[in-house]
Formats: sequence, C-alpha cells, structure tokens
Amino acid sequence: MTSSSYHDVIVIGLGALGAATLHQLSQRGARVLGIDQFAPPHELGSSHGDSRITRLAIGEGDECVPFVQRSHAIWRELEARTGKSLMTTTGGLVLAPQGRVAEHHGKPDFVRRTIACAERFGIAHEVLDAAGIRARFPQFQLQGDEIGYHEREAGFVRPEAAIEAQLAVARASGAQVRTGEKVLAVEPVGNGDTVRVRTQTASFEAGRVVVAAGAWLPEFLGRQARADWQRDFSVHRQVMHWFDTGAAAADFAPGRFPVFIWMFGDGPEDYMYGFPSSDPAQPALKVATEQYVEATTPDAIDRSVRPEESAAMFRERVAGRFPQIEGRALKARACMYTVTPDRRFVIDALDGLPGVLVVSACSGHGFKHSAGLGDAIADHVLGRASTLDLSPFARQRLLEKPGA
Repeated sequence: MTSSSYHDVIVIGLGALGAATLHQLSQRGARVLGIDQFAPPHELGSSHGDSRITRLAIGEGDECVPFVQRSHAIWRELEARTGKSLMTTTGGLVLAPQGRVAEHHGKPDFVRRTIACAERFGIAHEVLDAAGIRARFPQFQLQGDEIGYHEREAGFVRPEAAIEAQLAVARASGAQVRTGEKVLAVEPVGNGDTVRVRTQTASFEAGRVVVAAGAWLPEFLGRQARADWQRDFSVHRQVMHWFDTGAAAADFAPGRFPVFIWMFGDGPEDYMYGFPSSDPAQPALKVATEQYVEATTPDAIDRSVRPEESAAMFRERVAGRFPQIEGRALKARACMYTVTPDRRFVIDALDGLPGVLVVSACSGHGFKHSAGLGDAIADHVLGRASTLDLSPFARQRLLEKPGA
C-alpha cells in the first residue's frame, strides 16, 4: 500500500454533494483530494436521470431556502465558466386537492407550507385554483378541487452535467481526484488532529475528511463500527419513467410545461412529480413517484426496470391525468434515495472522530441544495465564517424524543 502527501481536506464520494464540496474547496485554494469508488457522473447512485427539480420555496423547511438560492447562483456561475447548460427555468407547479392533508416528504399540507414559505422569503409566486391551473396549463386533467402554487423561477438541473462541471473546475483549480478506488476506513492519527483514509491501494492523510457517500453511507458507517449512526439512514429504490409525448411534444416542452409535484391524496405515495422534455431529440414526459416501504442496499438493488413497472406507472398515475400521453415508455431508470426518519439532511461531525464530517443531503430533495451546501461545507471544514447555517442539520435532533 502506498501513501501520499498531506491534504487539507479529503472528500469521500463525488456525487452531488461531494462534487459540490470538492469544487468549493478548490476555489478557496485548499489542498484537496476527492476519492470515489466509481467514475462520476454515473448511473449507480442517486444523481442521474437527466433532470432534477429545483424550486426556491421549500415546503420541507425554511432552513433549506438559503441553500437553494445559493445553488442557483452557483449553477449560473458554472455555466458562464464552462459553457455548459446546467439549469433550465421552466416554472414549477405544486398542486393538491383543497382541504386534504396531501403529505409530501414527511410534511402535511405541503402546498400551503410551500405558499407560506414563499411569502416569508419574498419569493415571487401565484396561488391558483383549478380554473387558474387549467387556463395556464391545460395539459393537466384535473378533478376540479385543486389548489396550486406556481413559481416562475423553478425548473430543473441536469445532475450529470452539474457533477461533471464541478469536478472539471475542481481539477482545473488544483484538486486531485482518484476514481475507481474504494475507501475502506478512516482513522485518527496521533492525537486526532490528523485523519488517515485507507483505500484498497493507498493511504492518505488530511486535517479534515468529508464523507459524502450517499447511498453507500450506511455501509461506510458499518465498516466504521458505527451502528448508532448507521440506523439513522435507510436506502430505497425509486424508479423514473420517460413516456413518449408523440403528437403533443410541443405541449410538454420547456416554456409550455412546468416541472410539477402533484399530490392526489393524503399518503406519502399518493403523488407523482414530473418534468417537461429535457431532450429535444427524444421528447418525453418524465415522471416518477417515491416509495419508502421496501428498503435496499447499493449491492442488493435491482437497477433494471421491468416493462410492467412502466406500464403500472402509466396506468395508475399518468393515463387519467395526461390523456395526451399514449403510454409508450422510451426508457426507465432506477435510482436510490437515502432517507432519515424525519426526511431531513444530516451534516455533522462523527463523534469520536471530530475531524470527520458526515454529510447527507438526502431524503429525496437534496440535489437542488447541493451546490449551496457544498459552499457552506467548504467554509465549515476550513474554519471560515459563512452566511449559510448548517446547524439545523445536526444529528442531535434524531436522538431527541418527539416533543422533548
């Protein structure tokens, strides 16, 4: 096993959050190393599938808003620097039946929570009834009792392109990147001021280590003999589907059709979300839902998607709500959500190893915040002040009893 020179920070995992953190550390002049067991961007984790929704009003919690606002600025900065298209503004619609609980990401009455968040932060928006939604977006086949939140600045980010751009800028700024190399352990050196990272082929040392392992985080924590932390995270298979828009392609193009989150009932699975076409060469309505019943692991997950899964998605959710779509699935992909019990993020030092920061922008709504979180994490590990507050994501809340 070989060893290398000392680094200020080592980032383990280079998906959405790891790539963002490495990028920001490199812009601050830090000596940084990023390690990933694969070659990001790839289709094996949580950061693929052509598009991820971004929206400024966050019904999941006010603490997230400054991070998505900062993320939008960073995406535009990266676009100017790299010439790549990363974020497309389409407008966004969140809708649900009036007078229903309509839970989403663990939060009841999600539409009204989103509206209230927009009002608190001065985010431009409109509140629409069913008639207003029909007038603006006739593509939606409504029941007639809906309430909708429409945000002009919402849209989608291209996850693969965003990760690729951040890693490219980080490399150009002096960051070292090692791919195809699995981290086996992190351990303190001496009095703990230095942390050693051991991989299959080498050993590295740093003042701080950021663990951004995504769906591999439970496995990593298990290898560190941290069953207490490991229990905080579960991994769930999710499936995305792309349905041919056929003769209605123009109606589902950006500029005519928004990103959307549509809740039909009160349960966490009574909904779907979707996107306008992101590929003019293959126009499609991309839709997906979420499930939290069956857990999996990165080794056990079925990464293939059976035709009957797409057929069920179309039959149960799409056919009656988008009658223009005829049901031909152009493709489908599986990905993984890493989920905490309260559906919020965890960003905290691993107790017993204070030089190791565990970061998980998880629970199905992390990508939109990842660039801003990377900005704040970079300042945090370098001991610099930041206007972005990471304290709401401390793990301690998961150890406290409800109502305590």
